[in-house]
Amino acid sequence: MKNKNSYLHLLAGMKNEWRWLFQYIKKYRWQILFYIIIGVLATIMSLGSSVCSKYLIDAVISKENERLFIFGSLVVSLAVFNILFSAVTSWISAKVSTKTGNDIKSDIFSHMMLAKWQEITEYHSGELINRIEGDVSIVSNGVISFIPTLVTRLLQFFGSLTIVLIYDKTMALFSLLSAPFLFISSRFLIKTIRKYNKMTREANGKVLAYSEESFQNIQVLKAFDLTRKYIKNFSLILDIYRDVRLKSEKFSIITTLFLSILGLLVSYTCYGWGVYRLWQGMISYGTMTLFLSIASGLSSSFSSLASLVPTAISIATSAGRVMEIADLEKEEDVEREKAETVKSHARKTGLTLNAENILFRYNENQDEVLSDISFNASFGETIAFIGASGKGKTTVLRLILGLIKPESGSLYLETGDGIKINISDSTRRICAYVPQEKCMFSGTIADNLRLANSEATDEELAGVLKDVEMWEFVSELEKGLETQVGEHGLNLSQGQAQRISIGRALLTNPEILLLDEATSALDVETEAKVLENIMKANPQRICVITTHRESMLKYCDRIYNV
Repeated sequence: MKNKNSYLHLLAGMKNEWRWLFQYIKKYRWQILFYIIIGVLATIMSLGSSVCSKYLIDAVISKENERLFIFGSLVVSLAVFNILFSAVTSWISAKVSTKTGNDIKSDIFSHMMLAKWQEITEYHSGELINRIEGDVSIVSNGVISFIPTLVTRLLQFFGSLTIVLIYDKTMALFSLLSAPFLFISSRFLIKTIRKYNKMTREANGKVLAYSEESFQNIQVLKAFDLTRKYIKNFSLILDIYRDVRLKSEKFSIITTLFLSILGLLVSYTCYGWGVYRLWQGMISYGTMTLFLSIASGLSSSFSSLASLVPTAISIATSAGRVMEIADLEKEEDVEREKAETVKSHARKTGLTLNAENILFRYNENQDEVLSDISFNASFGETIAFIGASGKGKTTVLRLILGLIKPESGSLYLETGDGIKINISDSTRRICAYVPQEKCMFSGTIADNLRLANSEATDEELAGVLKDVEMWEFVSELEKGLETQVGEHGLNLSQGQAQRISIGRALLTNPEILLLDEATSALDVETEAKVLENIMKANPQRICVITTHRESMLKYCDRIYNV
């Protein structure tokens, strides 16, 4: 009973996954229809060619010149047309499938980017890449090709069956001998194939995750002489992937072998029956040729239909993995207009950031990270959060950014004329954030600065670089603002990267500036100049900082210990 329920649960899961896939099938229905039409035409030409070949051979044997010319011309014409048709449709298919695949990949990427921060960060970035590259590709190919392939194979099967039935009903029965075996084995095949598909995708995700982390931290690995250890560990992970892949391939080969032997037995049974009928003089040589061609096609089309089961399972498995991401709760930006209103009013009437009795924990089973925390800051004020590492300083900034929500308590903004808004993803546009670690993207210094303000002029870029004491350095570079910084700011020191990050934040002219240990890599003198310049640039701005450095505390109006 348990196994039966497990099997039914498996089928129910696949049903849900295919129901999810239907949204894309519906969206790309015209492309799918195009593929169906191509498949139908190709199948009709194939069946027509087999029938024409029968009459061609009969005409040769009976020496009927007129029929020989007619059916010979038809066979050649169908063959040439099929070659040209295949070439044209292959090119069109490539264009359609590429566009569709990119559209679906773009859609899933948007789901990933819009998912709530706390939910999406539960997945390793390498695993996310695995899903958007591997699983989405399987899904997109399945969306476009599965239904057309199914329709084409069904047409080929029933078309072949109809032709055989017209000439010999017993032959048709022999052609279907493999059906009971495939039906009986379907339950085992579905469960096993799904298991191996899932294991293979997960193992591949671990390979991607490990390699990505290794490349990102290669400097540290070299510094601690860990490169050989990581090479060895990577080989072990690849061994695990190999074992899973080989088990999957072994099962696939055995299944294919079983189906091939079954198909061969059916084909030879049909062949023997055809020879027997020919020996009896009940059929012509042309009909015998037709039987061999159609019976083989009938058996192969049935086997192809059976082989679609693993394909459907693979598509459903990948769809389930993509669904996990697509179903993550999204940031909806529901108070966008109100946040824009608060932003415009704040510049005229002032703004206050208020937190009252905040309690927060990342997971229900974990201890509280913040407990009964209250603070406030008004325009022109700077407040600091201090405390030991891991005690919740960065968590406070995440709360202010709306990346996470407090379990209890209130956190809101209020303008000088009384407009209140709770902190959320919508209020994030009022803030600018500078992390402690390097947060540089591949591209130029100008590209990194303009991430926050794409319309900023070179003069404005130079202005914020002067504010953060970086213009002298940048202006002396051979390419200036167009200097490439490399991945993760490879060509910049930690302090230089921090100052460019601060400059990027200043380009948005934020009402609230969040600095998370953002000057930790600067010397005390440079830090003092940068902070003084920031405050002069906009004396009304609220600054919220986290720090371990006492040198920063003299700039703060209030200090909170978390």
